[in-house]
Amino acid sequence: MSAPLEGIRVVEYAQYVAGPLCGLVLADLGADVVKVEPPSGDGYRHVMPIAPGLGRFFVPLNRGKRSVVLDLKTPEGLAGSSALVASADIVLHNFPPGRDERFELGWEHLHARRPALVLGVVTSFGSDGPLAGTPAYDLVAQAHAGLLTAHSSTGDDVPVRAGGIPIADLTAGFLLSSAVLAALVRARVTGDGSRVETSLLQAALAVQVQDLVWLPGEHPDAARAAGPADLEARASEIRLGLDTNPYYRCFRTADGYLAVACLNVAQRRALLGLFALDDPTVDAPDLIPADEGLLAAKRDVTARIVRRIAEEPLEAWVARLGALGIPCSPVQARESVARDPQVVGNGLVQTFDQPGVGTTTTLRRIVGDGGRGTAPALGADTRAVLTEVGL
Repeated sequence: MSAPLEGIRVVEYAQYVAGPLCGLVLADLGADVVKVEPPSGDGYRHVMPIAPGLGRFFVPLNRGKRSVVLDLKTPEGLAGSSALVASADIVLHNFPPGRDERFELGWEHLHARRPALVLGVVTSFGSDGPLAGTPAYDLVAQAHAGLLTAHSSTGDDVPVRAGGIPIADLTAGFLLSSAVLAALVRARVTGDGSRVETSLLQAALAVQVQDLVWLPGEHPDAARAAGPADLEARASEIRLGLDTNPYYRCFRTADGYLAVACLNVAQRRALLGLFALDDPTVDAPDLIPADEGLLAAKRDVTARIVRRIAEEPLEAWVARLGALGIPCSPVQARESVARDPQVVGNGLVQTFDQPGVGTTTTLRRIVGDGGRGTAPALGADTRAVLTEVGL
């Protein structure tokens, strides 16, 4: 079978993470993604360099694309860009408001030229509001959206980005890919293209969707910057949850760490039964009872399970809990997941010879069955692609 997006051309002007991740998803689904870069290249080529013009993070986000160098600040570069746009089904960029118009990539200009074109845009704070056009990266978006205070540990002096993961960047890329694909379907049905947009701020809010609910009496009067008391309050809340809820958390075993996730009553009762324990709050374990006796009982149940699990090896617990239908997993080191049998069995990693680097292993695909090899050298496909569009 052909890939779902075979025959679709994407022209990507985006740099760093969010826009290129969207392009990667489309490439994995079979699209021909032409990455347009300035003469200096995508800024990510120069972050954590592993070879001249290649950054460690650039390779996995840009594998399977073709690189074209165009200087959009020159008439020649704009002419080349115009020819590429004329051949495109989808255009992606992360230019702030105003700069897109300067480079002839604003929606009105593109839609007039290519009525069925889909334009996908990722911005820092969106196109409206007092911060429209203000630059930001992932850390700034997480801070502004309150995400940095979502998890705090005892002793934190300042907020810390969870796991060092660029959650806003990555989520924005996935959100944009969904919106672009929906717009592409509409364009194929109606012949009318669309401009779709997400922002790092929107993405940092989106990952908190289940938590961002304010009930009567909880609405804040005004936006407020977090202070040390906020971090400590959140850390205390997390500590209390660990002390009173054994059903959705990680445990220390005799030789590693175990993640256990019991989201329904049957699973929670199975866990209690394994340890011959009773929890009077098993139906609503996340609620903190006002009754001191109930609270003490919850602490006791949790402490007993914590102590018992610490007595035996990880593998034994995985087998025991798995036999009861309780979702669980070893906590694996990120450095070793490429060798995990389940990851390998699903064909989720690939090893290839990256020019200038050597044997390299990355994710083979984000979605679909595509996923093609190497990241392009800067401008490696300029001549070939421009020839394809008649230049």
